[in-house]
Amino acid sequence: MTPRADKPKPPPTTPDGRYLVVEGRLWRRSNPALGPRQRALLVEALMHARRDVGRALRAGDTRAEREARARVHRAKVALGERGPPWWTDGAPDLNRRLVENTPYAGWFHALR
Repeated sequence: MTPRADKPKPPPTTPDGRYLVVEGRLWRRSNPALGPRQRALLVEALMHARRDVGRALRAGDTRAEREARARVHRAKVALGERGPPWWTDGAPDLNRRLVENTPYAGWFHALR
């Protein structure tokens, strides 16, 4: 099967594997210590909760939206994308920061 020419390139991952860079912003990656089955179950729960957020928004149901957003948050914490950092070397969490304002700026500029 031939790959599609219009398939988007995956976002760059920092050399330490902690972040993805999307539109110049760092986003924490999932904890690599999660097993594939555990990760798949958490991603499935996350996607289900995100669909429920959309359904609640379309229905104008603020209670259901709040509950679904709480489930999104819990799934992201369990994946390691939110909450305490999954690394143990004491490095700060730079999640959601502009890459330009972090120690990764030089690495990122070298990619261009």
